[in-house]
Amino acid sequence: MTASALSWREVTLGELESESGGVIQTGPFGSQLHAHDYSTVGMPVVMPTNIRDLRISIDGIARVSDEHVARLSRHKLMAGDIVYSRRGDVEKCALVVESQTGWLCGTGCLLVRVQGPTADARYLAYALSLPETRGWISQHAVGATMPNLNTEILRAVPVCLPPVPEQREIAAALGALDDKIESNRRVATLTLDLAEALYLAACESGSEAVPLKVAGKWLSGGTPSTSASEYWGGDLPWISATSMKSFFIDTSERCLTEAGQAAATNVVPAGTVLFVVRGMSLKSEFRLGVAQRSVAFGQDCKAILPTIDGSVLAVALLSMREEILDMVDEAGHGTGRLQTDLSLSLSFNLCRGVGQLVLVLFGVSQRHEATTA
Repeated sequence: MTASALSWREVTLGELESESGGVIQTGPFGSQLHAHDYSTVGMPVVMPTNIRDLRISIDGIARVSDEHVARLSRHKLMAGDIVYSRRGDVEKCALVVESQTGWLCGTGCLLVRVQGPTADARYLAYALSLPETRGWISQHAVGATMPNLNTEILRAVPVCLPPVPEQREIAAALGALDDKIESNRRVATLTLDLAEALYLAACESGSEAVPLKVAGKWLSGGTPSTSASEYWGGDLPWISATSMKSFFIDTSERCLTEAGQAAATNVVPAGTVLFVVRGMSLKSEFRLGVAQRSVAFGQDCKAILPTIDGSVLAVALLSMREEILDMVDEAGHGTGRLQTDLSLSLSFNLCRGVGQLVLVLFGVSQRHEATTA
């Protein structure tokens, strides 16, 4: 074992909190920040739906006035802070960068501020995103139906720290890879946007209205018992609202074994269109995608085995996202819900003549998306 390896140490976030004089705390409670306090202008408020791949996404981000920022000043973010989701997908976190200083840690989030003389913030964010660490958090989260995270659990999270110079070298190398991944993700997104724009333009020249209920066979998902270890850790991706992060669905952080497949409600083949019908994210975005391989899925998603090309159906649904989001109501705890009967009542514009062009653009997008995995 090298001298460098011997100098690594294992600590908990709570120990780092004490060493750095930092803080691990919950965001404001709902009684402190109400739905009517949010606006389209003002200071951004980071919610669980904004936490993505160690970054804070500004898509659909809520905002509040300076008056609320002053009132909730203890929840203001600083560069180097790490933000966690308090409910649902509790494994995910995001690193706050310099340009986000002064934003608010929102309701439903937890703030971790432990960087100091022995811990580099960027390295710590990467360490917390390791599968082993994410698994530890998931295993220790509380709640029978929805995992919940609290400050006590976060303070007990173990991390391994090399000397600070090595932390910075590791973080710099991983950061460069992340920048490349983000660049490819933007190209993939722009290509999908182009496919949608061309599809809409073609529809203006001639299309037919098709009821969504006849676009294919509709299927519901389910969750095999999470307490049955023999169901999990296999090779079949299990898709949920939180894991549907890509339009091209071929992987998930949770996978089923053969026993888990047998217990799953449905397993669907490549070409199936899946979309979210329940979740926090549904309040601000409509997540959908096309399966690239066989997958299972949870009850917060629906699947359509299409009778037309799945790519064409998917881009048609993308073009209807605003209409679909207008149909979303609230199921409780801020969870968005899309009622099945309302979804079935929709009709979409089918333009068959652009199918091949859509497939070509999807192929370009998929190649760039694949480099982000």
